[in-house]
Amino acid sequence: MVINALSYGTIIPLLYPYAAKFGMTAPGLAVLFASFSVAQFIATPLMGRLSDVHGRKPLLVISIGGTALSLALFASATSIPLLFLARILDGITGGNASIAQAIIADTTKPAERAQAFGILGAAFGFGFVFGPALATVTSGISLTAPFWIASGLALLATLATIIFLPETNTKREKRSSAVSVLSPKVLFGTLRSPVLGKLFLVLILAFVGQHAMIIAFQSFTVDTLKMNAQQISMLFTAFGLVNVLIQGGGIKFLMQRTADKLGLAFKSLLLATGTMLVVAAWQSFWPFVIFILLYGAIFAITAPLLTSIISERTNAEDQGGIMGLSQAYQSLAQVFGPLAAAALLLLAPKWVFVFTALCLAVAAVILRREPAQVAASVDL
Repeated sequence: MVINALSYGTIIPLLYPYAAKFGMTAPGLAVLFASFSVAQFIATPLMGRLSDVHGRKPLLVISIGGTALSLALFASATSIPLLFLARILDGITGGNASIAQAIIADTTKPAERAQAFGILGAAFGFGFVFGPALATVTSGISLTAPFWIASGLALLATLATIIFLPETNTKREKRSSAVSVLSPKVLFGTLRSPVLGKLFLVLILAFVGQHAMIIAFQSFTVDTLKMNAQQISMLFTAFGLVNVLIQGGGIKFLMQRTADKLGLAFKSLLLATGTMLVVAAWQSFWPFVIFILLYGAIFAITAPLLTSIISERTNAEDQGGIMGLSQAYQSLAQVFGPLAAAALLLLAPKWVFVFTALCLAVAAVILRREPAQVAASVDL
């Protein structure tokens, strides 16, 4: 997952400059993001559920291998339709995060999961430390060089999975069709679940705001602050370093001082809301850099906490399916967040930051009303 995250961190800072070569604007970039997310929304819960039935390892190999292929296609694209095809392929074979989360659930006790999910998040943050740095160096060769390198890294991750990863789902039961997880009853009915419904709604709102912010971030740094690809990559590196520090050690520090994960997640959502309002109101270079990094540190706490709470409230035999649904809802957020950002960017980037703050505030209100509950079976 470190290698896979490194490949992702290499390409993200350059998506907008690279797509702009084909005449794509910021709203077009939002639609490109959304195409990946729509495909992932459909495929991720299926991948997770298949891993419940057939094992984690083969599905993880397919997922990361698909990423390697899609990145190669993206690097060799000659038109906007090929860019879309590459991102859709990556979305279809997506699901590595949900399967990795299921592996963690297979191998850790509930009390250890917040820290374990934090370490997984730190692995992703590692990609944002060294990936953008790699992009900074290699984008001087050509804008396609980082994409080819990212494809090679994903291929390396695929081989590493085949060689080193043991199968962790040793008690799988073929008790139902994996395809059933794609039914509207499961995809959307889970939101009405008394155990998981509110948590999934909080997750969706938080990530709608997060992905809207990412689009505004790209537009604001390129179009308003006039930062070049190397400067943006350096900022992403700093963002990733903050993520690694918080998720690699900060969550463990917090968990040693409180067992109230719901309360901690609520406070982090409130703090993230405040930082977004400051970014919206005070848009100059250094305030933007300081508060966007502060926001990154706060959100680095929120995401693994929510994932841990959801996992703890899910029975062991449903971990892959529920983690897949969790990632599917995040993919849904990757559709609506960028599309909302595309509309608000017609006004100004600051309104996207206000929108993110609103999403986080509503999520905090819903989470505040969520009582502690035990794990329960979900009809997948």
